[in-house]
Amino acid sequence: MKVIHSVAELSRELASSCHSAGKSVGLVPTMGALHEGHASLVRRAVAENDAVVVSVFVNPTQFNDPTDLEKYPRTLADDCRLLESLGVTYVFAPSVEEIYPEPDTRVFRFPPLDEVMEGPRRPGHFNGVAQIVSKLFAYVKPTRAYFGEKDFQQLAIVRRLVEQLGLDLQIVGCPIQRESDGLALSSRNKLLTSEQRSQAVAISRTLFESKKYMESGHSLAETKDFVEKAIASAPGLELEYFEIVDGDTLQSLEEWADSDYAVGCITVHCGSVRLIDNLKYKVRG
Repeated sequence: MKVIHSVAELSRELASSCHSAGKSVGLVPTMGALHEGHASLVRRAVAENDAVVVSVFVNPTQFNDPTDLEKYPRTLADDCRLLESLGVTYVFAPSVEEIYPEPDTRVFRFPPLDEVMEGPRRPGHFNGVAQIVSKLFAYVKPTRAYFGEKDFQQLAIVRRLVEQLGLDLQIVGCPIQRESDGLALSSRNKLLTSEQRSQAVAISRTLFESKKYMESGHSLAETKDFVEKAIASAPGLELEYFEIVDGDTLQSLEEWADSDYAVGCITVHCGSVRLIDNLKYKVRG
């Protein structure tokens, strides 16, 4: 495994070792602080491609809260040890100056996908995601790129980005990985105290219970109310939002019959840590 810090070196390596030989290249974009969720993406990329690039870069343009950016965990040495054990070909770990030698003034819009949930609550976030992801696509020229379904709205927006840019690239969505007690794996989990960690599991537990509640015949409105009340009564948790949306358009649903692909998306604060999760209530096919 080779750790690369410059765009020029990455381009040279890929051009000589992969692209010129017609080899497939998998890309797994990350912000580091890797966990088993990332590892599951990497394993799939390694299995499906001749070479795999994992980027480790905490992208400042997608943080609308400077404090959140400052406290985001950075564990490059540990990340590289894990990635080498997984069979990764290249780790791309650039500096902010390498990626943004000058400000990126590009503006991306993805209506209506970016107008709901995270969109209005984190102004500029998805534009920042599009900036860095489009740069990585240009640098790596991957055959496939792998993203986790935990960031469900982001995954939908990345798919739209690929359409807008007209790229010949497969976006592979990978299932949420969870701790043994159900908590969705997240780099932000490292910021939780032991007490908060035990409180946070109520998020996934409530989602799982709500699916059983829905399957027992309750309406969409009743199911949404069930989740909101459960989180409101859970110690240490504060609900930011819970929406049940169409999995393709991300627009809120009124009735279960309105879509054959219904997904519940939730954001909860546990102390100062912002946690997201989602659960599919209805999946077509």
